[in-house]
Amino acid sequence: MPAPPTAALHDLPPAPLCVGFSGGLDSTVLLHVLAAAGSPHGLRAIHVHHGLHAEADRWAAHCERACETLGVGLTVIRVNVAPTGEGPEAAARAARHAAFESSLSSGEVLALAHHRDDQAETFLLRALRASGPEGLSAMRRWRSFGPGRIWRPLLDVDRDALLAYAQAHGLAWIDDPSNADTSFDRNFLRQRVMPLLRERWPHAADALSRSAALCAQADGLLDDEDARAFAHVGTADPRCLSRTRLLALPQARRARVLRRWIQTLALPALPANGIERIEQEILVARDDADPTFHWRGATVRAWRDLLHADVARPLLPDDWSVDWDGRTPLALPGGDRLALEGTAGFDAAVRVHARQGGERLTRTGRSHSHALKHVLQELGVTPWERERLPLLSDGDGELLAAGDLIHSARLDAWLRERGARLTWDRDGAAHAATAAAGN
Repeated sequence: MPAPPTAALHDLPPAPLCVGFSGGLDSTVLLHVLAAAGSPHGLRAIHVHHGLHAEADRWAAHCERACETLGVGLTVIRVNVAPTGEGPEAAARAARHAAFESSLSSGEVLALAHHRDDQAETFLLRALRASGPEGLSAMRRWRSFGPGRIWRPLLDVDRDALLAYAQAHGLAWIDDPSNADTSFDRNFLRQRVMPLLRERWPHAADALSRSAALCAQADGLLDDEDARAFAHVGTADPRCLSRTRLLALPQARRARVLRRWIQTLALPALPANGIERIEQEILVARDDADPTFHWRGATVRAWRDLLHADVARPLLPDDWSVDWDGRTPLALPGGDRLALEGTAGFDAAVRVHARQGGERLTRTGRSHSHALKHVLQELGVTPWERERLPLLSDGDGELLAAGDLIHSARLDAWLRERGARLTWDRDGAAHAATAAAGN
């Protein structure tokens, strides 16, 4: 039997609450229920203005009036919905969640109004995408989110109960006309599929949401063993796993570990065929093959015993070159940055450039020069790192450094005399690529 909205707050947290308030029926009921219950730790609301509908300004004004009536503070956040390659629904959701996360305070709980019917739809959508127990768990009542947590108190409440509550309390809400557009997957399920299911099985939504709960229980039991397996295949670099140890795991466990790894790195979720592609093209490739799997601005690659995952990082253009005095950090194409720390700058400007091939340098303690290619191989620098390595040369063309990985004997002595160091920051490029991928 679905719970009434007033019974949904049995786990009301002792923390500040922030309601994601669209102004629709569901969030209007949730805000009213929470305002009536009172929160000694504070209650506020956020309305995300997507700017996708001609009535968006009017909807924001409606939310402001509703919050004012309840004595609840409201923050309106305007966002730009950038295409993600997964359709407008996913793009709007990504923009909305980014707005919520940026606005949430440490320890604050974001209350969202997803209900039992939403859960049933999510279960079906995940099943149609061939999800396993984790995906079929659908939406969790509680989960970590940015600096706080997400709470979905209405997951056991059906939409009819929300409608009855709103009518009984004389609440006004927004009806978004896009909810009737069956070109969107969720709307198609809601408008066309679920009514047919209920016609045959009146309790279909309840059964599907219960199945989601059972999948969540099963996933929880699997999770502990996943964590142990993940630790076993890990390396000192969180972006790398051991292929040998991965291949020693049962295939089903390996798939779960791979998904866990991608999630831990905050990369876009793997597509439906992602595990299969990694299994068939990457894991079993020759040690020297350097195979690559790309999806949504991220990559998984293999080299030697390493399986490596990261955002897709741009290479330096072959003809790129610039003079640099070291006095201020140097921005590289693609978002990387070189910096000379602990000294005012180089005695004379150096040239920063892309690899051309055939470079040689003399390292500390060596009597003759070595091919840079061989030095990089000896140090175990991965092929993809070599491809984007910025080189520093003096005015006569003598190679001084390869990023911050290798120094010539001459540059090494110069840095030591001054207590200085050369740094190559790759995080800026990673953040830029992640943002471009919609993460």
